[in-house]
Amino acid sequence: MKKPKKEQEGSGQKGLTSFPGEEPGTHMDPWWGLVIAVALLAAVLVLARPDPYGRILRFVSDGVAVTFLTTVTSFLLVIALGLVGGLGRLAKNKLIYGIATLYVELVRGIPLLVQLIFWYYAFPALVQGIGDSNRIPWLSNFRAPALPMAIFGLTICYGAYMSEIYRAGIQSIPKGQIEAARSLGLNYGQTMRYVVLPQAVRVILPPMGNEFVSLLKDSSLVSVVAVADMTRRGQEFMSTNFIPLETWAMIALMYLMMTLFSARIVTWIEKRVRYER
Repeated sequence: MKKPKKEQEGSGQKGLTSFPGEEPGTHMDPWWGLVIAVALLAAVLVLARPDPYGRILRFVSDGVAVTFLTTVTSFLLVIALGLVGGLGRLAKNKLIYGIATLYVELVRGIPLLVQLIFWYYAFPALVQGIGDSNRIPWLSNFRAPALPMAIFGLTICYGAYMSEIYRAGIQSIPKGQIEAARSLGLNYGQTMRYVVLPQAVRVILPPMGNEFVSLLKDSSLVSVVAVADMTRRGQEFMSTNFIPLETWAMIALMYLMMTLFSARIVTWIEKRVRYER
């Protein structure tokens, strides 16, 4: 028995291969064209002028891996720290609320660059001073590893902003659902885990995605604390070859490809969640 025409068309649409950024039954997200255009431009530069663009790409390739590692690791830690901070900002316990609020207010008031410099240069001096005062050799000889301290600094800074995102998302859930969950015998932890947080995460996905893209761009600041990311490798290449225009044009294109690609993936996730809901 043949299916009706409309039903056949609908099944045909569902059978189409989906592309990140599109909803089922819709056309491809047109902004993927910008991602492809930027990637093609970079490829043309490398193929047309392997010297210097090919050399630049090979030189900074290890920096790309460091940038990716720094961003992803920091973001995963930020998600966890933001959840703790967000719950602390909603806590009825005055001590927990005060600590969480103090953390958010202090960290948001200090520029990220200053925080990174503090954790890499000032914090080790503080630890060494404590070691010298108390005659503890391993503290006196403390040296801050560049990459872990950079990830720590990014996590502390962005965790404050993520805390506010979580707080806003949790507060957006109607109180009636919380009261209904408590009336069914769920305690506070179970209510948050099974009722509030699953809905809040859907609400905060767009700002969380924006935070990831911002973190990817701000990861370039770790270059000031001796982390060999893409920006620092670009600085090293420029200082030895004296071609700033070509160097930073290539670095900018690489950052642009990464941020545009990340933004499209975030948009795809948002649409999938909204479609399922």
